[in-house]
Amino acid sequence: MASMTKDQIARMVAEKIRLRKRKRERQQFLFPEMNQLPLTRKRASAIVNTLFEIMARALERGDFVIISGFGKFQVKFKWARKGRNPRTGESIVLESRRVVTFHASKRMRTME
Repeated sequence: MASMTKDQIARMVAEKIRLRKRKRERQQFLFPEMNQLPLTRKRASAIVNTLFEIMARALERGDFVIISGFGKFQVKFKWARKGRNPRTGESIVLESRRVVTFHASKRMRTME
């Protein structure tokens, strides 16, 4: 599975989303595709960054984030526990912490 950076996601958003022009010219009635402007990469990047900031803030508050058709992000609490350093074999105590988990939607699980 390949991972994507925020920049790559922003590029894809810029390619897929078009904005409507405010002012319409005569030719735009004949050619509707002329009525749309491409989204700039800078604007797409700002949209993606804002989306991730909103998600991070919601998760920090302890809320969960559901993206319909994609999945659910939530924060789970892990208690302190004993662990072992795999290199040295020495016993250590892993502190309690909060971790973000993701559960894919049914639609995502059935994709191939």
